[in-house]
Amino acid sequence: MSHITPTVRILQTDILSDNWYTLRKVTFEIEKADGTKVTQSREAYDRGNGAVILLYNKLQNTVVLTRQFRIPTYINGNEDGMLIEACAGLLEKESPEECIKREAIEETGYEVGEVKKIFEAYMSPGSVTEILYFFIAEYAHTDLRNDGGGVKEEEENIQVLEIPFPEALMMIEDGRIKDGKTIMLLQYIQIHGLLAKA
Repeated sequence: MSHITPTVRILQTDILSDNWYTLRKVTFEIEKADGTKVTQSREAYDRGNGAVILLYNKLQNTVVLTRQFRIPTYINGNEDGMLIEACAGLLEKESPEECIKREAIEETGYEVGEVKKIFEAYMSPGSVTEILYFFIAEYAHTDLRNDGGGVKEEEENIQVLEIPFPEALMMIEDGRIKDGKTIMLLQYIQIHGLLAKA
């Protein structure tokens, strides 16, 4: 299978909003497979890059997830706006590993030592620039340093959930877990047999 890499030339970039993150309108010229060139405009939302981690315990066959309010889901049909997710956050001038260790203790209360990067992915490449770095790590109750819940200054109100792995898989099937990154991580654990499915 041959791959054709098109020639792209950025013609103009307009900032539509920079209130929280940055929304740009990019006008560009791109060469099609037949050699003709077309001009297109697309909007791209830049919120920086992020990291996500799934904490799992082999002895207990459990995972640690979070539950918090997400306004985009609320305005798109999620009745109470609450979403069950793996712990995640945006990189703040730090490596993905440093970011996710900080986020883990802030959101879940667990201080994880060794984290394993499993892959990275663009989560919504049609409109969002973000690359998300995916991690897993084992946890034990002796790693618990605080109650978690997020950073008070950022007005985070995060609930910490410890869920049996078979139930977490069932929650994907019955729709209680709808977050893409969380589904990807739970399925990674399942595919690689790191926890028992039943």
